[in-house]
Amino acid sequence: MKVLTVLGARPQFIKAAPVSRALRKSHTEIIVHTGQHYDANMSDIFFEELHIPKPDYHLGVGSGNHGKQTGQMLADIEAIILDEKPDYLLVYGDTNSTLAGSLAAAKLHIPVIHIEAGLRSFNKKMPEEINRIMTDHVSEFLFCPTDTAVKNLHDENITNNVINVGDVMYDAVEYNRKLAADKSEILQKHDLKSKEFLLITVHRAENTDNLENITNILKAFSEIEDQKVWPIHPRTKHKLESMGFDLASIPNLLVIEPVGYLDMLTLENHAKKILTDSGGVQKEAYFMQVPCVTLREQTEWVETLESEANILVGTDVEAILEATRKEVNPTYKEVFGDAKASEKIVQAIQQ
Repeated sequence: MKVLTVLGARPQFIKAAPVSRALRKSHTEIIVHTGQHYDANMSDIFFEELHIPKPDYHLGVGSGNHGKQTGQMLADIEAIILDEKPDYLLVYGDTNSTLAGSLAAAKLHIPVIHIEAGLRSFNKKMPEEINRIMTDHVSEFLFCPTDTAVKNLHDENITNNVINVGDVMYDAVEYNRKLAADKSEILQKHDLKSKEFLLITVHRAENTDNLENITNILKAFSEIEDQKVWPIHPRTKHKLESMGFDLASIPNLLVIEPVGYLDMLTLENHAKKILTDSGGVQKEAYFMQVPCVTLREQTEWVETLESEANILVGTDVEAILEATRKEVNPTYKEVFGDAKASEKIVQAIQQ
């Protein structure tokens, strides 16, 4: 088989790595990097350290309004499909790259494989929700990470070739946590002791672009006495500075530059608790069995909410403080599969 894989952001490359390893044992894969998210960390060393295949095509689309960005990708991917003539087009998750790839393929009658199918926040104000729904409805193979995702698709009358293979992100974490243990020196660099710090990530526009939300979040951080570590994205840092916030005034907060994937896994693994608005970090916390506090009103990963492994708090100050201080003893179940999703996906496609 010849499979054309469309990716647009660093997390998608990390998820794609285990699938690519399984796929390339017997088949041909062509990787298209749309460049939807510019990431300075995606240098040659990124691909070499994480054993990730380098892209065959770089579109360099960059940031922009949703319509313009998606339209440019749609045209470019269509041209590549016509040239490469793949048997399948494979996409991940819910980015504009995902939507553009799936639409381009569907209109050219190339079967679409959607990995991470069936996720729903039930909030159509999120562009990711529109991308997920549209992609699922044009896909030929829908590989779900959980039983909840399967049920969501069934509720939308999508039942053909819907398979719960588990979460490819779990595959990636299990593979890369071994590399992280050998290579990462992030704890030593910042003199951090295991299970004696809170890890923070905040990047969603619904928080960083909303003055009330970010004010509440930072107020809560100021009242949390524990040592806190925040690898902050430049966009978030500039946004907060433009709003007049001074992160240096928050006690016991260590603000550091964005970190690579192996360093991030190490920080997650050794954190006492994680405070985040990231869907991916919620899951990684679950895989690492580290309690999580989610700074959002809803989550696509409802399985993580069982036994308070993850607590949804939104941006309410008291709710953030209560969840952060609360002693929890979660039970972690194998709701995300057995870290062998990649092999199951390849087996299903080639049958």
